[in-house]
Amino acid sequence: MEELFDTAEKKVLIEMVRMAQKQGMKGTKGDWKEFLGVHDKRHGASLSDPTRRSNNVLVAFLKTFVKEDDLKLFAKVVQCHLKRDTVGQFTNISPDDEIPEQGLVRLTLEHPLYLLDYSFPSNDEQGWVVTKLGNKSKIMRSNAMVAVDCEMVLCEDGTESLVRVCVVDRNLQVKLDEFVNPYKAVADYRTDITGVSARDLEGVTCSLADVQKSMKKLLSNGTILVGHSLNNDLRALKLDHPRVIDTSLIFKCLVGPINRRPSLNNLCKSVLGHGIRKKGAPHNCLDDACAAMKLVLAKIEPGVDNAIPLLQEDVPNSEMAKLLLHRIPNNMPTEELHKVIPGDFTIELKPSRNVQEDTYSLFTIFKNSQEAHQAYENVKGSQEKDSWGRPQKLVKLKLTTGMIVSFCVRKMADDDCLGQISSKKRAFQVEETSGASKKLKTNQKIEEDSSNQCYDHSEEIERLKKELSKREMADSDHCCDHLKEIETMKQELSKRDFQITTQDKMIADLKKRLNSGSGKRR
Repeated sequence: MEELFDTAEKKVLIEMVRMAQKQGMKGTKGDWKEFLGVHDKRHGASLSDPTRRSNNVLVAFLKTFVKEDDLKLFAKVVQCHLKRDTVGQFTNISPDDEIPEQGLVRLTLEHPLYLLDYSFPSNDEQGWVVTKLGNKSKIMRSNAMVAVDCEMVLCEDGTESLVRVCVVDRNLQVKLDEFVNPYKAVADYRTDITGVSARDLEGVTCSLADVQKSMKKLLSNGTILVGHSLNNDLRALKLDHPRVIDTSLIFKCLVGPINRRPSLNNLCKSVLGHGIRKKGAPHNCLDDACAAMKLVLAKIEPGVDNAIPLLQEDVPNSEMAKLLLHRIPNNMPTEELHKVIPGDFTIELKPSRNVQEDTYSLFTIFKNSQEAHQAYENVKGSQEKDSWGRPQKLVKLKLTTGMIVSFCVRKMADDDCLGQISSKKRAFQVEETSGASKKLKTNQKIEEDSSNQCYDHSEEIERLKKELSKREMADSDHCCDHLKEIETMKQELSKRDFQITTQDKMIADLKKRLNSGSGKRR
């Protein structure tokens, strides 16, 4: 780590020192100001602005930290800067000069979530592999792509391990399809999510290292790696590859916050016109890899807009008898739920793809949708909506231990929205019928007048009708232009707001990990 400090740029050193200041971190010689008081007898803490200090002073302070968690935090800052350099390398090119595939790489790298989700701990953990790209000019002209999807299981030591990986090329030809032996005891295969069972792994000898070798070979010469929420697959593979296309980041939703990631199935419905698989069909890793590649190929084709409408998922009647409770802290027992949710219900835990989260989700299942609706109405909490516009309530609860926790209670669909759609449909039908009736009467009147008046008068009527139609079309276009401009401004404002908060979120996440690590040692 000392070598990392010695070779780091000054802007990186300054950021690490500022982070130490903000987090109140102390090395063997105290915090930043205490260190300056000892290290610099002449100026001391009076010159505490890191930008006005030399590299030698900044490095000397950072080298006073010896705790493993502190060093990991600093390494994370370095990794973020390396990612920023990568972004600059692949985005510092005119869009007019780039191939379509590289344009999607640029969209991924420029997304506000990229630095947050793709700053991997490559320097912190053993077993990570970082691909080498080589000549930049050749790489930027390469349109070779492969798509990947991985499945992970929960192991008894609390970690996740890779158990299957599938890779296809742009022709949807299978390049890699392997079950992977985790070489540790498995606690939960999560077959309903992964599609993998214990029987699938019987006799399997392929290891993570074997898969990494195959992936490095497939990604040589700057091949683009495609995937949906690809950061999760790269973490499973312990693979850091800079030239990526993440299908959850390259499509913009017409509504909702900028940081909302559409599901792969929803994207396929909106862009390709069909889902990944039929409802109830078993999960298949290969299907997801093919779906991600199809989305990218569709995006490259002319005419596919960047902004798409996302379809609301169909909710069966049986699902309407449920309420979803999410963001529940892991230290909250399910028995405490009866303090918040009234009525008679059963509990069904919702499987999670990321078992290392500090929260969990579950369903409360009632006898029918009416009971579920009434239970939701009786829940005491602040009313809000999720990113899909579905109603939910933020609930605060005092546990029997005295701890106060918060979580969300959500309905499975927006009843009001469905009602409004039905009302609008009925109103449109009435208006259409009324319009047809008015049109019929008008036509009859014109025909009667025309039979009694001259031919020139009927021509005048026809001319006026055409002119009126043109004016209506012009007004409509003008209105649409205004609506598009307003929507563009809304999206730009949302994007700027999110960019401002992203850095704070990264710092909070790092602080949370640091505190968690300290708690485990105690």
